[in-house]
Amino acid sequence: MNRVLVAFLAAFDAALAVAVGLVVVLAPLTVLWVLGLGQGADWTALWPASATIWQLGNLVPVLITLPPEYLAATGIDASTASFWLSLAPLGFAAFTAIFAARSGARASRAEGWLTGVVAGGLVFGALATLVAVTARSGIAAIHLWQAVLFPTLVFVVPALIGALVVEWREASAGPVARLRDRLEWRTDGWSEAVGLAVRGTAAVLVGLVGAGAVVVAVALLLRGGEVIALFESGNMDLLGATMTTLGQLAYLPTLVVWGMAFVAGPGFSLGAGTSVSPAGTQLGVVPGIPVLGAMPETVSSWLLLLALIPVALGAFAGWIVRSRLVGAGERGAAGHGVAEHAEPVLVRFVLTVVIATASAAGAALLAVLASGSLGPGRLADVGPQPGPVALAVGLEVLLGAGILLLSPRPHRPDGRQAKADRQAKADRSASELDASPTPDISEDARSRVDENGDTTPLEPLPSFEMSGDAATPPTERGPAGPPPRRPAGLPPID
Repeated sequence: MNRVLVAFLAAFDAALAVAVGLVVVLAPLTVLWVLGLGQGADWTALWPASATIWQLGNLVPVLITLPPEYLAATGIDASTASFWLSLAPLGFAAFTAIFAARSGARASRAEGWLTGVVAGGLVFGALATLVAVTARSGIAAIHLWQAVLFPTLVFVVPALIGALVVEWREASAGPVARLRDRLEWRTDGWSEAVGLAVRGTAAVLVGLVGAGAVVVAVALLLRGGEVIALFESGNMDLLGATMTTLGQLAYLPTLVVWGMAFVAGPGFSLGAGTSVSPAGTQLGVVPGIPVLGAMPETVSSWLLLLALIPVALGAFAGWIVRSRLVGAGERGAAGHGVAEHAEPVLVRFVLTVVIATASAAGAALLAVLASGSLGPGRLADVGPQPGPVALAVGLEVLLGAGILLLSPRPHRPDGRQAKADRQAKADRSASELDASPTPDISEDARSRVDENGDTTPLEPLPSFEMSGDAATPPTERGPAGPPPRRPAGLPPID
């Protein structure tokens, strides 16, 4: 495809990602302005509020400064009037990342992945700059460089990853394809090391996120009464309850990462001096956000068994990698006429360490994205700690992957190996038969050798004639002759 067309389509994807993200915020806020605030609504604040929420969802920290009129009306202490809000509703960032990854994959299939990623990143950065410049507010302030850089990275990094994955798997030309082709000729197990490491790490991280989602769902199910009670205590009407629910849905991916940290063991905090983990729960005053009613007040020691889930995910990743290593070894051995497993220990050891390290790094990145400030004072530290989460996930995955990747395999061949052995044996037998000389047996040369080495022509076989239901040789018709003679020393025939 023409590079200009690829750049245009990538730019359109970036513009569409920004537009959809802003519309998702702007539409419900417009309804709130019309139905909730009525004729006295300040319409000039609608766009800054929508843009600020979109920026916060794309990892931009926001400095909130409450006006003096609000402080006087609510009685809030002036020392808490200004605070950072950096706990991002990751629903917006997840949408941007998924959209960007699909855009990068399409650019790669159009044979212009670098052009597509660069064009999309430039357009997204330009639109993020436009949003940051036009959405100034006296209540919510941001740093301009963060408002431009962070949303652009949320788009560019997934787009680049999506493009490189497709290039590695499908491309027939280009630097990524050449690197892949250079590795594929090797038969010592390193040819598929990069792809296997990525595959194993992806399996672990997807499994951890899924486990976190299950934990959140179970917590909401078991403590649904407390969540409803917090809704009722807020004295919200239908519009207020709807807006609150939509805001909590935007924070649902953030809660899923908290559940992942809970499964791994370190857990998370809801403020300074608090902790929610399988080892114990210590909660202070919880903010009156309804979804936080799902936080357990006490936990059972049996929940420590949740740490076996990352171990099992590491073992699953090791099984995936080990099975593909066996397949790669058989293919490489077949190319050399040998049917045997090729599983070098060094390759398996390196893959074990790489999968554990990459999984720990991915979990730490998710913990960073799902932590931050939710308000003044003790709420300035909310979410999981990246260091403990990375350490716990790394050790647990290392244990599980090491069990499957570093343990010795039984020496008896499996079905595929036995089939390969039989095929190799058949090929060797066929080659030996082809190489052996074939004796020239003609009609005139047929003879038999007696005990003294003399050869006499072979007598023709007697012909049989059918008589009734039996076949009788002609020489045996008529009176029976003398019984056949037995060599000396043998018993007579009965």
